Amino acid sequence: MIFHIDVNSAFLSWEAVYRLQNGAELDLREIPSAVGGDQSKRRGVILAKSIPAKQFGVRTGEPIVDALRKCPSLTIVPAHHGMYEAYSSQFLNLLREYTPDVEKYSIDEAFMDMTGMESLIGDPIAFAHKLKNRISRELGFTVNIGISSNKLLAKMASDFKKPDRVHTLFPEEIKDKMWPLPVSDLIFVGKSTEHTLKKLGIYTIGELARTDPAILRCHLKKHGEAIWRFANGEDSQVVEPIPEDNKGYGNSTTIAFDVTDEGTAKMVLLSLCETVGARLRRDGMKGEIISVSIKNFELNTVSHQTVLHAPTNITSELHAQACRLFDELWDGSPIRLLGVRMSRVSREESGRQLSLFDKTDYEKLEKVDQAVDKIRKKYGQNAIMRASFLKPPIENGTDGHPNKKSNRKV
Repeated sequence: MIFHIDVNSAFLSWEAVYRLQNGAELDLREIPSAVGGDQSKRRGVILAKSIPAKQFGVRTGEPIVDALRKCPSLTIVPAHHGMYEAYSSQFLNLLREYTPDVEKYSIDEAFMDMTGMESLIGDPIAFAHKLKNRISRELGFTVNIGISSNKLLAKMASDFKKPDRVHTLFPEEIKDKMWPLPVSDLIFVGKSTEHTLKKLGIYTIGELARTDPAILRCHLKKHGEAIWRFANGEDSQVVEPIPEDNKGYGNSTTIAFDVTDEGTAKMVLLSLCETVGARLRRDGMKGEIISVSIKNFELNTVSHQTVLHAPTNITSELHAQACRLFDELWDGSPIRLLGVRMSRVSREESGRQLSLFDKTDYEKLEKVDQAVDKIRKKYGQNAIMRASFLKPPIENGTDGHPNKKSNRKV
């Protein structure tokens, strides 16, 4: 008995709840509104939209300029990801009151394994209604809950009619509830896969389910067989309360202006390396492969990677390697986006190969990074920063709601 709980228009709902809790009279969910990136910084896409905005044809992921063309009265508010993490934690903690088997699927989605809980919760469908009502009453936002015998079908069920609904999709209901849906509604069927399927004359999930899997393997290889199983409701994944270790850590940023000089680009790389290094240290991980990606003003992307002499999470070491890759990669074209990623990560403490010519005190650098992490965790991202970020054009990275920022300098 698997539940999939999905917060309705999560970012927009959380923005609305925060404002209402802090004295606002207008509920963003009741007007055409959206959470969007900063157009001035060229991150102008719709991240979440209200139901009234959806009625105007506003879509998640589309440019803000297109959304405003459809709905000139659209109210757009900026995103505050730190605040969203806080609401997500409240949401997950409430779910864990009923079962320890809660898997965070994303910031606004979770699975619950309720198998064998009928003696405690009674009828699962009636309980799901009580659960969603409690979330709405205590946390202020609504959810959809999908119920089935596996994770795939539970997730498909939660995507049925929204908001604030409970849906079931048990195996015996697949033919009536899932097969008539367009094939694009099936999980893991993206635009490219949808295009291939339509060329084969497959337009619905039911048509996919009835297709010879050998044909799908021929055109889509292993992915074709996987989506055929999904179309038939087959899924063997279990709810995993303890998340797997990340396979990589990365960060990228679209820059507010075209970067044309090496110094500014390397400042951006430093900001990205600080974030990536902090995430690695937070999880007790070190990475062995670092890559840098560059997107130019014509939206062409190139990347380059190298294997380090020893796994590391030291910010200065990451930045030095990122700058070396940048020097090898950049052709002088104006830069729109920069990215840094660490892969081949592990918790294992690999010995560092010492060199007679390397006088670097790596232990000291690790302690400095750890001290900075502790200060920022306690007082906020701006509590301590590098002097190079005190002046424009590159600012120290911040997160969270504007009213919760720390401006304290050390």
